[in-house]
Amino acid sequence: MNTFKIPIYQPSLGEQEKKNVMECLDSTWISSKGKFIAEFEREFAHYLQVGHAASVCNGTVAIHLALVALGIGKGDEVIVPSLTYIASVNAITYTGATPVFVDSLNDCWQIDPADVEKKITANTKAVMAVHLYGHPCDMDAMTAICRKHNIFLIEDCAEALGTQYKGKHVGTFGDVSTFSFFGNKTITTGEGGMVVTNDQTLHDRLVRFKGQGLAKHREYWHDIIGYNYRMTNICAAIGLAQLQRVEDILARKRKVAKTYEAAFEGTGIVFHKEQGDVVHSYWMCSILVTDETERDDLREVLKAKGVETRPLFYPVHTMPMYAARYERHAIAENLGRRGINLPSYPELTQEQLDYITNIILTYYRERHAS
Repeated sequence: MNTFKIPIYQPSLGEQEKKNVMECLDSTWISSKGKFIAEFEREFAHYLQVGHAASVCNGTVAIHLALVALGIGKGDEVIVPSLTYIASVNAITYTGATPVFVDSLNDCWQIDPADVEKKITANTKAVMAVHLYGHPCDMDAMTAICRKHNIFLIEDCAEALGTQYKGKHVGTFGDVSTFSFFGNKTITTGEGGMVVTNDQTLHDRLVRFKGQGLAKHREYWHDIIGYNYRMTNICAAIGLAQLQRVEDILARKRKVAKTYEAAFEGTGIVFHKEQGDVVHSYWMCSILVTDETERDDLREVLKAKGVETRPLFYPVHTMPMYAARYERHAIAENLGRRGINLPSYPELTQEQLDYITNIILTYYRERHAS
């Protein structure tokens, strides 16, 4: 039970979600078969304007499934930003491949294309572009690099539903892309994910691997080692209802973000805002404090007043299981030490936003008073 007066996130759920779930219960179609699964996959692909979508049971297995379907395994290298959630990197390790860390860009916090180029070797099989906190990566640069070196481009869009780069949804640039529908994501199924692609053959592989390696035209015949990564009909029922409201959810989250942005303008607090011809979906509204020594102190002040926050992700190359070889990624490390995620859910009221921003601005005035 969340005891915070203002939590970091809470899902936006309505009557249609309840209605769809009750239909599942009444029909007894509650597991990985039922009408809502195919309908959710079809509508999700339509929303993104991508060819195919395969639902899965969570966002982490979505990444693993994408890697497996691409044939990535032992001896391969996958380039990934160090500033990301651990799932992006762990999924690479599950396959036996080696994650190769790269730094971030200071302005948008996304993967640094120049560093990607430097890290490509004969063993590089793919680059994973993670659209961190809802801001897109430089997809012109990423697609050009992958074409140049004939390597796969994977988009981790777990935090980026509704994010656009030059008028196109993220998730439509890569060979394969993944999404998460955890309870704190822009739309949720409770637990769930999606893998999308424009490649029919790759989609067929995704479907076979997620369904225990079941052969397409022979009942109960399994011709590859697969996984039980399927989404339930109940989760898909919630997801379909959520997807029908996605534009309203995104609009309200954007209003929250713009309130924060205006409040912090000219204060020395850096708000994570749009850079270039993009649409930031603002999964998380995030700030950088001016000095890393202020980060935890400010979080404690907010906590004491009932406001939940999170630190930015710790760069993965600094974590014990990935730190055997000492690396420095200076921008990722600096962002990780200075960043705070603020409450970002669509139902935040103006009164709540004023309350949060006033706490932060008062802290800054008092700390930086001459």
